[in-house]
Amino acid sequence: MVRLGFIGEGDTEKIILESATFQNHLRSLGVDFIEAVIDATGNKNFLPHNIEPHTLTLQDKGATKIVILTDLDEDKCITLTKDRIKPLDCHVTIVSIKEIESWFLADEKAMRTFLKDSDYTIEYPEAIVNPFEKIRALRIAKIGRGIGTKVMLANQMINHHNFSILRAAEHPNCSSARYFIQKIKKLTKD
Repeated sequence: MVRLGFIGEGDTEKIILESATFQNHLRSLGVDFIEAVIDATGNKNFLPHNIEPHTLTLQDKGATKIVILTDLDEDKCITLTKDRIKPLDCHVTIVSIKEIESWFLADEKAMRTFLKDSDYTIEYPEAIVNPFEKIRALRIAKIGRGIGTKVMLANQMINHHNFSILRAAEHPNCSSARYFIQKIKKLTKD
């Protein structure tokens, strides 16, 4: 049986992966997982020598597969990001395009309540170069105040606006969220 462990690039990934909504989804799939997500504290820390101690920690807790969730950021393609990480056989690497905050943009239901705008839609959330700044600008335009940090945004989206990776994955142009959900489902069948 597969037991999943998670390593996130930063605070936002950790907040999303530790959210009750996501962990309840894992439970509904019958996925055995380690609830505490490791925060790698930045994209630059996703190098083999930095990932190894995190991998060992999760394996010591019983993880048989480890999902690495990182951003594409400035890399030209997902392959380059994965080549930099050099994942092991026990790793499953998921790269959000451009940044994880694009998944917030893709969950139109959560964004509508966050922006207090029932008409909010976005055609290409993953085409936004800096989704956090886009969200901040939208919020200033709609309600007259922004959001201070990515951590504040993640906490707001999870705790007050019911952000769901599943809804982000349903967006027709949020392929990385969809791939993430598909990969998790596939791991449950291994």
